Amino acid sequence: MELFFNPFDNLLCILLGISFTVWFTLLLVFIIVPAIFGVSFGIRRLYMKTLLKIFEWATLRLERGAKEKNHHLYKPYSNAIIAREPTTSLEEEIKEIRRSGSNKDLDSASEFEMSDIFYFARRGVESIMDDEVTKRFSAEELESWNLLTRSNYNFHYISLRLTVLWGLGLLIRYGILLPLRVTLAFTGVGLLVFLTSLIGLLPNGRMKSFLSEKVHLMCYRICVRALTAIITYHDSENKPKNGGICVANHTSPIDVIILASDGCYAMVGQIHGGLMGVIQRSMVKACPHVWFERSEVKDRHLVAKRLSDHIQDKTKLPILIFPEGTCINNTSVMMFKKGSFDIGATVYPVAIKYDPRFGDAFWNSSKFGMVNYLLRMMSSWAIVCSVWYLPPMSREEGEDAVQFANRVKAAIARKGGLVDLLWDGGLKREKVKDTFKEEQQKLYSKMLVGTQEDRSRS
Repeated sequence: MELFFNPFDNLLCILLGISFTVWFTLLLVFIIVPAIFGVSFGIRRLYMKTLLKIFEWATLRLERGAKEKNHHLYKPYSNAIIAREPTTSLEEEIKEIRRSGSNKDLDSASEFEMSDIFYFARRGVESIMDDEVTKRFSAEELESWNLLTRSNYNFHYISLRLTVLWGLGLLIRYGILLPLRVTLAFTGVGLLVFLTSLIGLLPNGRMKSFLSEKVHLMCYRICVRALTAIITYHDSENKPKNGGICVANHTSPIDVIILASDGCYAMVGQIHGGLMGVIQRSMVKACPHVWFERSEVKDRHLVAKRLSDHIQDKTKLPILIFPEGTCINNTSVMMFKKGSFDIGATVYPVAIKYDPRFGDAFWNSSKFGMVNYLLRMMSSWAIVCSVWYLPPMSREEGEDAVQFANRVKAAIARKGGLVDLLWDGGLKREKVKDTFKEEQQKLYSKMLVGTQEDRSRS
């Protein structure tokens, strides 16, 4: 019996050995080596074009079949609930309501009219049904189907061919792409920890900085390939330089590797435990990143001083900051925190825009944990995005930090084709501040007082 099984066992070992050899050879030749030298064979872009043709066919077939069976393909989007009129001032809208609801002349009207409450009631209902904040923290609905049920919750059986295509896509994503991407992710992170720890043993100098830059770029490029990320960088002449601060809109934690695969940055953040802590401690040995203890994060003066000290040294890498402080769903830019605009550094704005047709990069942290999110990313078709480097901006004379932050935010929104919102992203987890309510009360009060003053003059 033992003699009978030995040849089979040997054959199985040989086949497994050949499989692993071929797997890692392909990995080395087509992914790791190109990542080291920053080159691409164009395979990912060919893959993207092929996917677009498949998505187009699948969408047409789905729409035709759904029309025949009277099915709704996509969730109704909230923008269709309310037909908004062009925005006008509070005073003008209330005057219009008074004109339509009263035969009396406006000049002889009392300070307060009961019809005024209709303005606030309408605004309240609009905010409940279709507010500008809540919908920024949910995944955007696609106009076409990308063969992912997560992007079309109303998917129904339409035809055998379409179902077979969806099943084949499921097999490719989870049976081939996911194992490959997990392997690449562990390879990239493992090399980053190991090599930066080795570089940390070298004395400070040009050689250490040179090796640190090359290692960081190589490892981030491997991690980018772990997501099959296809990135188009625009206006590279405006890339951030030492002694400055790079600010970008924030959609996902992978924003970091998207930017860092094209240039090195000093990261800013809180020190963590576990695997993240190991990565942070190894990275800071090779490059002067700015990490804070948990107790230091809320000390704004200490944070500002650490950032200011860093940018004063022109040999140190530019700091990478996401001033929104939370992830937004790739449709808009929300309020920038003023801290990074108050230290007198040159700011290098960067706009990032993802193409949701291949995979939704938005991280809804209230719904998905980090591991769950990364698995969703690695089981998507690809991550496709565009990055625009904007010209450097400095604080103008007489401009405060808030005005400077809003100017930079507007430039990023305009370049990335995003909606520029004044709302604080912190509303994702917090209640609306009383100051926002008081602002509307002050506007209405000013309108009434102004009317009274006008009467007294007359």
